[in-house]
Amino acid sequence: MTTDTIPLAIVVKCWPRLSETFVAQELAALEAQGQQFQIWSLRHPANEKRHPLHEQVVAQIHYLPEYIHQEVGRVASCWRTCRRLPGFKDAWRIFLSDVRRDFTRNRVRRFGQACVLAAELPDSIQAIYAHFLHTPASVARYAAIMRGIPWSYSAHAKDIWTAPDWELREKLDSGRFGASFGVTCTAIGARHLRTLCDKDDRIDLVYHGLDLSRFPSPPERVSRDAKTELRLLSVGRLVEKKGYDRLIAALALLPDTINWTLTHVGGGDLKTPLREQAVAAKVADRINWLGEREQPEVVQAMRDADIFILPSRIAADGDRDGLPNVLMEAASQKLPIIATSVSAIPEFLQHKVHAYLAVDSAEALAAAMVILAENPAKRAAMAEAAYQRLVDDFGMDAGIKVLDKRLRSLCSEA
Repeated sequence: MTTDTIPLAIVVKCWPRLSETFVAQELAALEAQGQQFQIWSLRHPANEKRHPLHEQVVAQIHYLPEYIHQEVGRVASCWRTCRRLPGFKDAWRIFLSDVRRDFTRNRVRRFGQACVLAAELPDSIQAIYAHFLHTPASVARYAAIMRGIPWSYSAHAKDIWTAPDWELREKLDSGRFGASFGVTCTAIGARHLRTLCDKDDRIDLVYHGLDLSRFPSPPERVSRDAKTELRLLSVGRLVEKKGYDRLIAALALLPDTINWTLTHVGGGDLKTPLREQAVAAKVADRINWLGEREQPEVVQAMRDADIFILPSRIAADGDRDGLPNVLMEAASQKLPIIATSVSAIPEFLQHKVHAYLAVDSAEALAAAMVILAENPAKRAAMAEAAYQRLVDDFGMDAGIKVLDKRLRSLCSEA
């Protein structure tokens, strides 16, 4: 496929990124639908690990300058090119309005990246679609205005709950410079965005769902009780909104009658303080911190575990999970789940039916672990119900068809 036939550019924060399997799943599925696009990434990957899903995506990858000072010549050249584009004056005016309200290096970097994107896009590109409504959508919006083409977005979690309302309103506006449409992956997120949008029919609820063809059939599980080694598992970034400080505190509250170990998969900025907390709580010798792992290793860990725990919470800055794909992945392996009632998690899992949903406290998490540890039959029944919920209502195909139709219509607007 040559670049003169590709109609769509997709802007992402980082490609590939292990913690965002939902992005890779979506792009692979769109290619399977016949979509042709390029990927433009704001960042280079932090390591060489990648999921098999990333290997399935055949789109050409381009990297924008991660920091302007690293590629000053490229940015300056693209700036000169963009000043001749018909929409540059409008984009510059909007950027100045934005930067007056958000005077940060990040804002300036977004405009520099947008200049590179607008200058280097092939002439065949008819539209831009951004994953995440904060930084990627800003870059997409500025570049689309410069080029005079439509743009759209997919909103998820942090981008919805931590971006200022003024910025969201302007991106959602149905006028010349707002997004043509948007999709978001939770009902709670869609409701919030619709309160900020002048035409709420331009926001679609599209659950990511799960492509079950990528996962093995659930294993036959051994019903280990609390007296044998109970294998706990959690998968998530070590950041505030995942609530791992609560989990460590909860583990310290478990009675001696429960023989447990915890395996954690994922990286993150809180790795050192959380490990120090585990040492202080005298549970460090029972926790195995694996760091980031590729998806086949994550799935195998799920098949080997007895209970999956994700203690999500709302962070101090308002950041929170949407509907974590990892919960659907655990359900695909009939792995019993303990989670919290945060954000969109109850849209998938009903308390005591599909999972045990605890409130955000160490005592509640500990109580949930004790209940499931001592009731193998109860956790097996909930795991079976969660699996059926996934199969019946959270497949991937329906959402991909909606998005595919929207993107084809977007490209035809140009």
